[in-house]
Amino acid sequence: MRILMLAQSYSPVVGGEERIVEDLSRELVRRGHEVVVATLAQPAGEPPRDSGVEVELLGSGLDRLPGLSGDPERRYAPPAPDPVTVRDLRRLLQRWRPDVVHGHNWLVDAYLPLDSRDGPAFVLSLHDYSLRCATKRFFYRGAVCSGPAARKCLAHAVEHYGAAKGAATALGTAVCERWLRRRVDLFLPVSEAVRELNSLGTAPSRVIPNFIGELPPSPAVAPELERLPEGPFALYFGDVTEDKGVGKLVEAYAGLEGAPPLVLVGRPLLELPAVPGVVALGRLPHPLAIEALRRSQFTVAPTLLPESFGIVALEAAAAGKPAIVSAIGGLTDVVRDGETGLLVRPGDVTALRTALRRLFADAELRQRLGEAARRRALEFSPDVVVPQFEAAYRAALDSRLKKRGGSGR
Repeated sequence: MRILMLAQSYSPVVGGEERIVEDLSRELVRRGHEVVVATLAQPAGEPPRDSGVEVELLGSGLDRLPGLSGDPERRYAPPAPDPVTVRDLRRLLQRWRPDVVHGHNWLVDAYLPLDSRDGPAFVLSLHDYSLRCATKRFFYRGAVCSGPAARKCLAHAVEHYGAAKGAATALGTAVCERWLRRRVDLFLPVSEAVRELNSLGTAPSRVIPNFIGELPPSPAVAPELERLPEGPFALYFGDVTEDKGVGKLVEAYAGLEGAPPLVLVGRPLLELPAVPGVVALGRLPHPLAIEALRRSQFTVAPTLLPESFGIVALEAAAAGKPAIVSAIGGLTDVVRDGETGLLVRPGDVTALRTALRRLFADAELRQRLGEAARRRALEFSPDVVVPQFEAAYRAALDSRLKKRGGSGR
């Protein structure tokens, strides 16, 4: 098949979603498909050209509107058709006709004016809650959002992004949601939580999780890791924010006596109290963060957010490490309570402290959970998950044929 990926950013921009799109594209090429990734040109530089994946760089009209461009490391794809991006995408489609268009984020909205009944099959991976939520997080005033409402969404988007970008994003999300629901042949949420909170209901959808291949090898030299404790420790890996539950985690850890250290790896976006035993390493390149995970006893994901998927818990599982995670969002699709890790109620400091104490103290439990977690990770391998995408593409092609008045295979 000829598959066109639409992704706001791509390597060398490195984030969870960028790695997912790149890994999927490479796996599809390895299986004999032709893949082109259409992405916005990024300040970080040119994408790699040596993986068999073709990359087409698209322009953005927002370059002329600095108030809407946002993150200097990632160009912003609005939840609306950007005329410059639409123009470049049209030119690409005129010279390379895919069988399937696979969208991954708001860049997909630039394809909406180009979609037609006679066009390619159209699938959309939902990596978050961006179909319904302008902030993509479905989190409002410290709790899971009760659902969209015009005034609430507008005010929250303005609070999150600023006035101009927030208002445009809230309006665009509301309009394009209806448009996408009419046009997409098959939605591909990454977890049951994403399917539920995006209210897919009777819309054609299949849950296809993120996959994980081999973890990066241990680095020969890693001076950034010299501050890691020499003995046992627990690891938190992610942005250090209140919404990620790091404040609750440090509070829970502070109530333990004589516990091994707690290491925090991630952008330090929250001022934390000084607690003996808490070691904050800051942000590390992904391979070094994985090496820190390998050296840990277990990892902790105490988020208050309805995370769309538990990629850190899955990476821990692949390393044979159990995880303590909040029983919320897509984390429950990855971690099985008492089998591959421990689930705790989000924000429950007492329950989190009990789970920490339990895993620190019980080596046999850590080993049992870690071994089961490693087996569980095999269910998320490329050889298991990528064929699910291929089957989804075939189903979307059949659906598109029926819309044309043809017959499915």
